[in-house]
Amino acid sequence: MSEPSRQALAYQMRFGSDADVAMILPLPVPIGTAEDALKFINLKGYSTFFTDLRSGFPFPRSKGSPVASPAMPRATLKVEQVGSFEASFVPTSADFSRLDPRFSIPKSTWDKIPLYADYGFAVFKLRKGEHEAHPMAFTFPTRHPEKLFFPTVHIHDGEVHEKEDFDHHLYCQVNNSGLFAMTRWDESKQLASAFTKPEQSKQLIIGDKHVFHLRMKGQLKNEDVFLGTA
Repeated sequence: MSEPSRQALAYQMRFGSDADVAMILPLPVPIGTAEDALKFINLKGYSTFFTDLRSGFPFPRSKGSPVASPAMPRATLKVEQVGSFEASFVPTSADFSRLDPRFSIPKSTWDKIPLYADYGFAVFKLRKGEHEAHPMAFTFPTRHPEKLFFPTVHIHDGEVHEKEDFDHHLYCQVNNSGLFAMTRWDESKQLASAFTKPEQSKQLIIGDKHVFHLRMKGQLKNEDVFLGTA
């Protein structure tokens, strides 16, 4: 949590595509959230953000990557340049009609995930090719101030499958590390400042706190992750 009722989120992946694509991240924002409520953060200057986080834990680096959705060349919603990305905040699923039709996931797909009916969405346009883009990051008002949210649902082909292949590394920092919810997570042996660069993280990493890590790999239930921190 970057402040009460506001969560910070950073996301990075490796991907390959013959065309421009886009990553759509659903967000549990309060109903009625304004279009300017999400604040994008440029981490182009800290491309090793997740590499540094990984260095705090003794495990091999993953080569997995989620698959992205078809891209948008242009949008009627506000488009921001955030480092190497063009990014937009879509306040509700109904507002996808304000994006280029080639970019929008069909309403029939969203209908299969009723939880997202009143969610907002962060949208990042990714350039074609084989590469690992710098981290995407932002802060957003959350309807769950007592939980951290990780967008892990996969939608690859317009279908929402009950299970999907996961290869994710999740990281977080919490105010109370003694919670039962943290027993599944690995805790770094050192403070974050020992293996990351908090001064380059735009306040996304708190140097005098430990970092927690959770590996998600294999055929897992296709759902988002909520971590109770209160």
